Amino acid sequence: MVDETVLLESRALRESVSDRTEALDKIKALSVLPDGLHVTTQMVADYFEVGIEAVKSLVKDHREELQANGYRLLTGSALRSFKDLCGLSPQARSVGIFSRRAVLNVAMLLRDSIVARQVRSYLLDAERKTYPQPVDDLVRARVDIDLAALDDRIARISAETASRIIGRTVVPMLNQLVRASGEQHRELLEIREDLERVKSTLRERGAGRTVPAVDVMDRRAFEDHVAELCRRDGCAVTDTGGSGPSTDLVGHTADGRRLMVRCEHSGSERTVRSEEMREFIGAAKDEHGAEVALFVATSAFTPAALDLATRHGVTAVHRALLEAWSTGTVLQVLR
Repeated sequence: MVDETVLLESRALRESVSDRTEALDKIKALSVLPDGLHVTTQMVADYFEVGIEAVKSLVKDHREELQANGYRLLTGSALRSFKDLCGLSPQARSVGIFSRRAVLNVAMLLRDSIVARQVRSYLLDAERKTYPQPVDDLVRARVDIDLAALDDRIARISAETASRIIGRTVVPMLNQLVRASGEQHRELLEIREDLERVKSTLRERGAGRTVPAVDVMDRRAFEDHVAELCRRDGCAVTDTGGSGPSTDLVGHTADGRRLMVRCEHSGSERTVRSEEMREFIGAAKDEHGAEVALFVATSAFTPAALDLATRHGVTAVHRALLEAWSTGTVLQVLR
């Protein structure tokens, strides 16, 4: 089962569902300006039940992506015309306006909003109904077959599922964007590169990169797997050792930021608790001065652990995000 938080990390996945603006009204009625097309920053904040500064901060961090989906900052003559049309305050010197696609984009990026989480869950539920047989469920239904047959089955299903999603959803979206505008060339290239990495990895590595295959690794093999993913994405990492199910990697990202990675291999039934996240935050931030901190686990995280991670700038790589990372998607924090 794919967790809704995977949309926070994967821009390619966000783009693949960016047209499904009906998800907004399925969760809560979205009020719009008199033009019937746009909403202001304050209206976006009201919809997601957060402070306006949270929306402004998100726009600052993701302006390029939001602009690609219809966000605009109006000034000058364009603002004067829009004020007349929509009856906005004449004192405003600039006004940020969002299209419905841009509001949906906010929903896929805004961490601390119950409404945004509900929108993300709705989007992924709709995707699951379109493709109702996840790889993990099929694997569990075939536990009585031998390991070699299982590996072959996982690899084939992964490739088929990825090809269906790419062929039916993502590729048409890319073609439409290419026809609509030539201004998003770099973003399109990044999406295509992610897709090519996914397809290439599925072809070359097969089952070796899926979460079920990771589950059967021992602690050392899992650490090597995570280190390989870091190096694939331009990081330099070394092993600091460890005991039990956890191991730490330290190093630098491709752009020189200090990096620390906790590798936690403990099975799918267990959850990472808040006290474990708190201990990692202390080690990463206080002892190593890490600017980028990843807690990579083969299991889920408790809500309290996720809350701690969000507040302290730690990326919690749970099972669903680990699968996406393993099959070629670059973590947003490492880009």
